[in-house]
Order: sequence, then structure tokens, then C-alpha cells
Amino acid sequence: MNEVTQIGVTDEEDGLRPDRWFKRRFPMLTHGRLEKLLRTGQVRVDGARAKANARLETGQTVRVPPLGEETAKPAPKVARAVSDRDAEFVRSLVIHKDKSVLVLNKPAGLAVQGGTKTERHLDGMLDALTFEAKERPRLVHRLDRDTSGVLVLARTAKAAAALAKAFKQKDARKIYWALVVGVPVPRQGTIDLWLTKEGGPRAERVFAAKKGDEGARDASTHFSTVAMAAHKLAWVAFMPLTGRTHQIRVHAAAIETPIVGDGKYGGVNAHPGGEIPRQLHLHARSLDIAHPDGGRLFLEAELPPHMKASWIFSANDVVINLGVITAGVLVAWTGSNYPDLVIGSIAGLVVLNGARRILALKG
Repeated sequence: MNEVTQIGVTDEEDGLRPDRWFKRRFPMLTHGRLEKLLRTGQVRVDGARAKANARLETGQTVRVPPLGEETAKPAPKVARAVSDRDAEFVRSLVIHKDKSVLVLNKPAGLAVQGGTKTERHLDGMLDALTFEAKERPRLVHRLDRDTSGVLVLARTAKAAAALAKAFKQKDARKIYWALVVGVPVPRQGTIDLWLTKEGGPRAERVFAAKKGDEGARDASTHFSTVAMAAHKLAWVAFMPLTGRTHQIRVHAAAIETPIVGDGKYGGVNAHPGGEIPRQLHLHARSLDIAHPDGGRLFLEAELPPHMKASWIFSANDVVINLGVITAGVLVAWTGSNYPDLVIGSIAGLVVLNGARRILALKG
């Protein structure tokens, strides 16, 4: 690379220092040379001189000076054809397609990009999503491996730039659904809590911080309780106003309602037991974003099977509790056991129907 290039910061690179960003992008670049490039102002971010201790944000543009052909070589990648099985699988995830944008309902458990021990990932399947286009779609943001839901892909370079700009300028309204342990108090509000990251890519963890702490970044999340199950669990809608790593998970734990299945931030309290699956219950439910070709794009993604099952279990819990209370009141009022028998039978039918629906999901 013997000329100046401009490279956009991806969602996955959000929060990286410039030196770590260069190490990921250009692993052949020596530490000494990188320090000189930063010190002499040859590296710029959105036109301003890059500071070594700054944090990059999604959508920013990094000016990369000439590095030479050998130094600029990225880490070698092994090209792999997408198997017929994976091609069929990834195409089944598409919930919207137009000439500029593809939208997927990403399943829980599928990584967006690969890593040291991650060979099967969405990025490795994108060649199967070209359809009538001449190039494969581009990732413009990401979801954690265990988070499901709406994921937007750009089908052209122009669309990728427009979508990245929309995310950077907060012209994207994202709503996540989560099942949490406990019930938020108050039932709705805004969580304002600064966050900082520690650890490497494979052991990364986010902690609550204070303004002014090293590496701390502001983070805000609106939340609203949608439904409750006997005051033990609650379905909550979260709308992040900022896009920090693990933001919703840390914020949910901070108000003492950890997301079900999130042992990383909720510990043992994140696993209520019983019939509720142990998987992470966090789903990118909807996205409202400016479309690259004008207008707005609004998409919703169905809940994954394990969250649908938990919805059924929690609904059954409410029905049974209401049935017990109602039957008790009627028995006391009438002096007869018939209300208990009738309501118990109805509750049993509801539970059996719920079991049938869960078996259908697993099938």
C-alpha cells in the first residue's frame, strides 16, 4: 500500500485504541514504526490528529499513510467455499431484501465474525447472499454470538457508507427484548452508567465506571417492562441510546435484574432454573433506520425458539397463579369444591397446550 487510504471503523472495532486498531488491520506493522506514525501526525481520525490513548467509534474514518506493500499485507485468509447446507441455512435467515440492503434474523449461537477458535460464522457465509448482485454483502454492525435478531447488511459500498453514517449519527432506533430475573423498579426509565472494557478479544469484559476513569465511555439505555411472571421474571424492552459493547447486559445487571442466561454479568442469579432454558434471553427485536436510497426502513424479527418457549412458560405461570387465586376465592364464597375442579381442569388444558406449542418449536 503505497498511497494514503481512508478506512472506516466497523461496529466490531468500536472502542479500540488506534494502536490496537492498526495491529488488527496491519499485523505486519512494527510497534516502533506505528508509534512514529502516530507521533508525527500521519494517522488521522475524521481529519483530526489521532491520539494514542483515544478510543475509536463506529463510523469514524481513519487516514492510513503509505505503509509499503509488505507491511500493509493483512493476515492471510484461507478462502473457503460455502457449503450447500450453510448456503441454504443463511438464505433462510433473510427477512428483507432490496437492491441496497439485506436484513437477517440472526439466530442465537452464530458468531457474526470468526476468531481463533470460531470457524463457522456469518461472515464466512456471505458469499451465499450475493443473489443477483456482483459482490457479496458487507457487515455494517454486529450482534454478539448469543444475541439473536435483526442484523443489517449493505449490498453496495454506497449503502455501507450510508448505513454506517446512520449508526454513527444515531439515526437508527434499535429495540431489544429480554427476559430478566426480577422486575425492574421503576417499571420504566433510563439507565445512565459509564462503562469501561478490560481484557483481550477472547476474555473481554465490561465494567461499570465513572466519568473520568481511564477508558470510560458514557452509555445510556431506555427500558420499559412489557410483562411480568409472578414477580419472579419480567419481559423488558431495551432501547440503547449509545452502542457500547455488552451495554444492555451490563445495564440490566446494574439495576439488579440480570438477563436470563447471562452468567457473565448476572452470575448464578441469571439462571432461574425450572423449565426456563439456560441460553441468553436477549433479542434484537426491531430496527428503524434511514434507508440508503431514501425514506425509512423498519424491520422486526421473530423471537428465537428458546425465547418463545420461555414466553409460553411464563404465560402458563401467570395463568396457573390466577387460577389458584380465583379458585380459592370461589371455593370460599360458594362452599363448594367444584370451582377448584373446573378451574384446575382449565389451567391443566392451558399448560398442556403450552407443552404442545413448545414441542412444535423444538420439532
